[in-house]
Formats: sequence, structure tokens, C-alpha cells
Amino acid sequence: MLKSRTRASLIIAVLLAVAGQAHAQSPETFFKGRQLKLIIGHSVGGDYDMGARLIARYLPRYLPGEPVISVQSMLGAASVTAANFLYEAAPRDGSVIGSFSRNLPVMRARGLRNLKADMTAFQWLGATSIPGRMCLADIRSPIKTAQDLFQRELVVAGSGAGSAVSIVPAVLNSLLGTKFRIIEGYRGLSDMFLALQRGEIEGVCLPADYVTTSQPDLLREGKIRVLLTGEETPSKDFPDAPTVYSFASTDEQKAMLRLLLSGAEFGRPYVYPPGVPAPLVATMRKAFAAAAADPALVEEANRAKLDMTFVPPEELEKSVAALARVPKAVLERAEKIFPVTN
Repeated sequence: MLKSRTRASLIIAVLLAVAGQAHAQSPETFFKGRQLKLIIGHSVGGDYDMGARLIARYLPRYLPGEPVISVQSMLGAASVTAANFLYEAAPRDGSVIGSFSRNLPVMRARGLRNLKADMTAFQWLGATSIPGRMCLADIRSPIKTAQDLFQRELVVAGSGAGSAVSIVPAVLNSLLGTKFRIIEGYRGLSDMFLALQRGEIEGVCLPADYVTTSQPDLLREGKIRVLLTGEETPSKDFPDAPTVYSFASTDEQKAMLRLLLSGAEFGRPYVYPPGVPAPLVATMRKAFAAAAADPALVEEANRAKLDMTFVPPEELEKSVAALARVPKAVLERAEKIFPVTN
């Protein structure tokens, strides 16, 4: 038994020594010749995927040793699966970066049960885009204006409690009395637009830049109409569409909308898992900021009409901290309006 204990102690000592060496590696040594993974919780073809693949091509230029970065989708529960993996199971040596829905920090603050990831534990690297939101309808739908949503049902796509395509119509139903009927189970925006064209659904609520970048023909040919936008300030791109806040009749309704529809400030976020060594985090943060400002990336993003506005990690940390301070009474009122814990 003594020999067994001695052998176990030696094994533990060796493992600790190896871990200590890995932890002590300089960024120059760590990144040289390495292949990194960028895990995203969204399907191919959407703005998260397009933005991740663009940043992954430019990021190595600003990392020592120019490592290779491969983008991998990890679908499930509106990116909750990816967030939980990054928090619980992803390597913490700096070899894995992750991206998940901008709505998850709010969902975590509100107690979404299947979301295990502690947003305050992630090492935030930055984000790209400051997105707008909209609800649109197929031109064949009898819903012609936002006001019609209070009188007649509009069948829209959904993809889970952590996704804006489900959150926005559900909140508007509960808080303002609109008549969206949400059909859950769609895996990505491209699937939703195929369903829209086939007549399976009549509309969808989604990030505005997806329409301008991935479905510009539908707009140009008048096959879809924008019913409303999700921000308090009227949209520069869709000035004739009313903002959802124009239908809020009380200050409390407006306050609830700000909480329930918040998340835009997180853009398309990127994180390191908890526990990644501080020198690697600092190097990766610097590289993200430099890559997002690369003139070639900016030009490519502009051609694709993809918003790559950079949000610094410090701003994301402030937003996470602010959500952690939301009073319990406010969260309880929000739960009555739009439950997320059931």
C-alpha cells in the first residue's frame, strides 16, 4: 500500500510539474506552430458564423507564431450547448476560443436552468458588431403593419429560449399583447428563410444585419416587409419601421423591454474559458482588437455588409457586472412577464 501511495504521489508530482510548465509558457512559445479552435454555437451562414470565419483569418497575423485557427460549429439550445462546453469542458490552456449568443448573459442573470456557464467566470476577449433587431413578414402575409400584430396572428420561427428569434416575439406577446405564434425547432436563420419561402412560416424576428448581408434580394425585390425594429432609436436603414418602444404605454413597460431585450451590447462575443493563463489572455485580447481594426478586414466586411464594429472586453465585463446587480424584484417581475426557468 505504501508503494502504491508513493507511486501515486510521484504521478501527481509529475502532472503538476507538467501543468506548471504549460502555465509558465510564454505566449511566443505557446502559440508558435499551434492549431487553435474557435467554437461557435451557431449554424453556418449566419452573422455569427460569417463574423467568426472572418476574424479567424485575420487574427493569426497578430498572434506570435501565427497559429492556425479553425472554426467549428457546436449547435444546440440556441448556443447554450457551446457556452456550457466552454465553461465546463473546454481546455483551459489557451487553445480554444468560443462564441455564443449575445442573449445568454441576460438569460443567465434571469436563471435559465440549462445554462450552467457563469458569465462572470469567462475571460472576455472582445466582440464584433452592435446589432439591431427587427421583425419582418413575408409579403404574402395578411399582416401589413406592426399595428396588425395586435389584431391578427403571425406565425414566426423560433430556435430556443436563448435566441433572439424566440425571445423578441415572446416578450412582445407577454408584455404588449401582440399575437405572434412561435414555431420552435429551427436550427439557424438560413433554415428559417427557407421555411419562409416555402410558406411554412409567415415571418421572423432576427438581427437586422442578417437581412442586409444574407437576404438582400428579398428586400430589394419587395418579398419581405419590415414590421418593426427592436431599439429605442429609429433605424437608419429602415426609417419607416416603428420601434417596438413606440407601443409601450408605460415607463414600466419600457424598463422591462430594456431588460428583456437587452443583449445587443454584447455584439457577437468571444471568450476564453475560465482559468486560461493571464499572459495568453492579454495577448489574445490585443490580437482581437488589432485584427478587428485591420484595414483589409474592414474592407472585406464592408463589401459583405457585415458589421464588425469592435467592442472592447472591458465594456463586456461592465455589462456582465451590471446584469449581476439587477435587483431581484426586477428579475421576478420579468419572470412573470416572460418566464425562462420553466
